Amino acid sequence: MASPPQFKDEINPRRGHKGSDIIGPRNPNREHQEPDLVSPPSIDAGKLANMKWSFADSHMRLEEGGWARETTVRELPTSTELAAVNMRLEEGVYRELHWQTEAEWAYVLEGSCRITVLDTEGGCYIDDLQKGNLWYFTTGFPHSIQGIGKEGTEFLLIFDDGNFSEDSTFLLTDWLAHSDKNVLAKNFNIPRGVFNNLSQKEKYIFRGTIAPPLDEDRKQVNPSKHRFTHRMLEQEPIKFAGGEVRIADTKNFPISQSVAAAHVLINPHGLRTMHWHPNASEWSYFIRGKARVTIFASNGTARTFNYQAGDIGIVPRNMAHFVENIGDEPVEMLEVFRASTFQDFSLEQWLAQTPQTMVVEHLNLDGGNAKRFLDSLSKTKVPVKPGRRSSFSL
Repeated sequence: MASPPQFKDEINPRRGHKGSDIIGPRNPNREHQEPDLVSPPSIDAGKLANMKWSFADSHMRLEEGGWARETTVRELPTSTELAAVNMRLEEGVYRELHWQTEAEWAYVLEGSCRITVLDTEGGCYIDDLQKGNLWYFTTGFPHSIQGIGKEGTEFLLIFDDGNFSEDSTFLLTDWLAHSDKNVLAKNFNIPRGVFNNLSQKEKYIFRGTIAPPLDEDRKQVNPSKHRFTHRMLEQEPIKFAGGEVRIADTKNFPISQSVAAAHVLINPHGLRTMHWHPNASEWSYFIRGKARVTIFASNGTARTFNYQAGDIGIVPRNMAHFVENIGDEPVEMLEVFRASTFQDFSLEQWLAQTPQTMVVEHLNLDGGNAKRFLDSLSKTKVPVKPGRRSSFSL
């Protein structure tokens, strides 16, 4: 049996002359993941609800050739706008034909999969997706997912309601198991005996045959006129000194009406600068790296959280925050919003576009300090893609 990790230094709740060590029971593994909770920065003040959850703490549903785990308001009460599912499918394994009352946005984390979705005009869209690709299924649109390639796939699903549960989807096999076979025979105009071997309960995730070449599946359906997928990581990134960002919303992925997202890379020890989002709460998923986030909630309240791969973070709408890379590798994260467009305001840009006297007097700057600060603001340049106002800065 492997030995538990040994930590060179204990983390104790001390800041200067305040606090003391822990002499009772403790969980050093957890404490090293949450150093700014054990010993909060001096800027933290007041009470702010929990804004963090790890998929490692979510219940794992094990199925034939795959698994699923979800995070809803049950696990993270502050995540009222979005819910999420992390799912794994081996090669040939289906997430069976189904639909939901919520829209579904997805990001492929690893591997490859094939998706199918039916539109309201009778067209079927089929596509193969790889790491960094997205899909979006409008509420009520029936669809399926199948793992392809030797490693199959793992992906992140986002639903535009924090109360959504993956267990509440409308499944084909569940529906047929609760349908009278005489009705099925009449519906399809075939003998009742055809349905003798129907599953008695939902299949949900199950093994199927290896998917044929994409063109073979496409030849069997009427093609949809709509585009339900997007190659997010194939976009040209907007680059900054501290990292880069790719944004996907209705400006370049028109069908994604209720979910907008940014794929963000923050260089080691870099900063996703102080900002806020006016149109939606931020739901963040950390893919790699270690990050520190301090949230300012107004009324003298601020709280700091630490994040690593597999963690989810929440920042409520309009609350100011930053994301700092506190590790030696890039922080890779998704910022996801229940909105049609990505919007944010950065503190730096706000002050750069405010009359100088007003800025100086608000910050109590004088003489050389005023000049240094204003000179710094004058250098604020944020790349903007044609047709997109962006205050994204790193």
